[in-house]
Amino acid sequence: MEQNSRLGAASSLTPGTVRPGGRTAKVRAAVLEATQEALVEAGFHGLNLDRVAAHAGVGKTTVYRRWGSSAGLVADLLSDMAEQSVPAADTGSLEGDLLANAQLVRETLTDPRMGPVFQAVIAAAACDEECARALNGFYATRIRAWAPCVERAAGRGEVPAGTDAGEVIRAVSAPLYYRFAVSREPLVEADAVRAAAAAFAAARAGSFTRN
Repeated sequence: MEQNSRLGAASSLTPGTVRPGGRTAKVRAAVLEATQEALVEAGFHGLNLDRVAAHAGVGKTTVYRRWGSSAGLVADLLSDMAEQSVPAADTGSLEGDLLANAQLVRETLTDPRMGPVFQAVIAAAACDEECARALNGFYATRIRAWAPCVERAAGRGEVPAGTDAGEVIRAVSAPLYYRFAVSREPLVEADAVRAAAAAFAAARAGSFTRN
């Protein structure tokens, strides 16, 4: 769903897991910045740990020890992106919150840097189980961050009690990701407005209530 990366690691941790602080945080930031650049330039299959280390200005052994593989780099990048993403909106209405979510998704996917990064990690997830788990974790984090807007709406009576907040948030971004990753159609503002409106109307009608 959304964006940005600046990073941290500890040699005793398993690949792709890190602990921020001091020089370790600077190393992680440099390595994940280089990972993002490599994904933009060459995609997942062009991601090479030696080149990432050289671009980041750190030793190869550091990168291999702390991340272990290209998938480990992608997993940590996604973890950091989830942590650094823009906070969920609170506009005072579910309609406004869902529109803010849709606009954020569209802006991220059409960003000249982040769009290629997401294309690369989605492609990686299709062929690498570790990347797939990392991508699942990224979206789970973002859905949890936005779910309270639906819960607040239920409390205000905008949607039925028992509405599945996660399903509402998924319904907003699903058509945008379909255009981005499957049909490869341009994503324009009207697409975000339509996706948010459709999810809002369905939620109000009770389409996402738990059985």
